[in-house]
Amino acid sequence: MGIKKFRPILEVLLLAIPIYIIHKIIFSFVKSIPHEAFHYSLEQVYGFFLMASLLIVLVLVIIREKNLDIVGYTFLLITSMKMGVSYFVLRPILLNANESQHSEKINFFIIFALFLAIETVITIRLLNNKQ
Repeated sequence: MGIKKFRPILEVLLLAIPIYIIHKIIFSFVKSIPHEAFHYSLEQVYGFFLMASLLIVLVLVIIREKNLDIVGYTFLLITSMKMGVSYFVLRPILLNANESQHSEKINFFIIFALFLAIETVITIRLLNNKQ
C-alpha cells in the first residue's frame, strides 16, 4: 500500500525523463536554435519544473489521504502559485529582447505546458481513483 500511494510521483519521473531526452536530441539536431546562448540551460529549466511538479504531486497525494474533496482546489491553488514563480524565473528573459531570447521564451513555455499537462493528467487520475 505504501509504495502504491506514491506511484504518481514515479509517473512524473517516468514521463519527464523521456521528454527531456527527446528535447535534448531535438536541440542537438536543430542547429538553428541558439540554445547555447539561453539565459537558463535546458537542464535548469527541466530541473525547476521537475522539482515543482514533484512537489505539487506530493502535496496532492498527501491532501488526497486527508480529504479527497479539496484535491482539485489544492491543485488550482498550487498551480497558480507555480505560474507566479515561473513568471519571476522568466522575468530576466522577458526584459531582454535578443533573437535568442525569443527562442528561449518559446522553449520555456513549451516545457511549462508539458509539465502542466503531466500534473493535470495525474491530478485527474488521483480524483477518479476512488479507494
